Amino acid sequence: MIIDCHGHYTTTPEPLGAYREAQKAALKKDPLHVGEKGVIAITDDQIRESLESNQLKLQRARGTDLTIFSPRASWMEHHVGNAHTSRFWTEHTNDLIYRVTQLYPKSFIGACALPQSPGTSLATSVAELDRCVRQLGFVGCNLNLDPSGGHWNSPPLGDRYWYPIYEKMVELDVPAMIHVSGCCNHAFHTTGSYYLSADTVAFMQLMQSQVMKDFPTIRFIIPHGGGAVPYHWGRFRGLADMLKLPRLDELVMNNVYFDTCVYHQPGIDLLLKVIPNKNILFASEMVGAVRGIDSETGHPFDDTKRYIDGSAVSAAEKANIFEHNIRRVFPRLRPVP
Repeated sequence: MIIDCHGHYTTTPEPLGAYREAQKAALKKDPLHVGEKGVIAITDDQIRESLESNQLKLQRARGTDLTIFSPRASWMEHHVGNAHTSRFWTEHTNDLIYRVTQLYPKSFIGACALPQSPGTSLATSVAELDRCVRQLGFVGCNLNLDPSGGHWNSPPLGDRYWYPIYEKMVELDVPAMIHVSGCCNHAFHTTGSYYLSADTVAFMQLMQSQVMKDFPTIRFIIPHGGGAVPYHWGRFRGLADMLKLPRLDELVMNNVYFDTCVYHQPGIDLLLKVIPNKNILFASEMVGAVRGIDSETGHPFDDTKRYIDGSAVSAAEKANIFEHNIRRVFPRLRPVP
C-alpha cells in the first residue's frame, strides 16, 4: 500500500473561498468583527467535481492508495482576523475535509487545521484537535509554529506555551505536521522561502528544547524534505556537539520525521542517503506548491513516487517509506483491508 502523508485540499469548491472573502471584507471594516459562523452551501457533487479531475485523478495515475488530507495550508491564515473568525473558518475547513473522507473513505483520511489566532491561548486549538480526532476520525493535525504569518513573534516550540497542544497530541496518540501558512511579510515568498525557512527553524527549535524529554512519545513531521536540514546535516550535528547536547539520533530522531516533498531526483537521493530510513515518510503535496512539468525530465515535479522508485534504496526500505513508517507515525490509520 502507498500512503501519501501530506495532501491539502487546494481545489475546494468556490463557496468556501467566497465565505473567506466575506469574512475578510467584514474584518477590514471592523477588526473585532465576530459575526455568525454561518453555513457554506457546498454539494457533494461539487466536492466530487473538485477532486475527480485533480487529486483523485493523480492518485490513480501515479499509484497512490490513500492520502492524509488537510485544509489548504496557505489558507489557514492564522494572522488574519481574530480568535472568533479564525475558529469559524477553521471549523468549516475541517468539516469540509471530513465530508471528503466520507465520500471517498478509501482514498482520503483527515488531518486537521487548528485555529491558532496570534496572541491567544491554545485552548481553542486543543478543543478542535479533540473534536476532529474523536468525532471526525482524523489521524493528525497541522501545527503552525509562526501564526503571525512571517513576523516570528510566537514563543519557540520548546516554550511551555505549546504544552497544552502537545499534551493533547500525546493523549490522542496523533502526530503534528509543523506547517506554516500564508505569509504577510513581503521579505518572504510564501512557498519558496517562508515554508522552507520555517521547516529549518522548527528543527532547530526542537533540538534546543526539552519537548522530547517531557513527551517521549510525541511525533512531529517536518515537511518539504525537512527544509535545509538534510543538506546541512553536518551543521546540525556540529551544533548539537557545540551546545553540549546529545547526538541527534538520541536527541530528536525518535520523534521527528521528514517527508518526501522534494521535487527532483538528486534532492530525494540526498534525503535518503543522509536521513535514517525510519524517519522518512512518503508525501507529494500534489496540486500544491509546485504544479508544473519538469522540462528536464518531462514529468510533473510533484510526482514524488517516481523519485522513490528511481532511488537506489532496497525494496524493503521503499516499503517502509511508502507505508510502514507512516503507520508507525500515524497509529490511528485504519488497518489494511
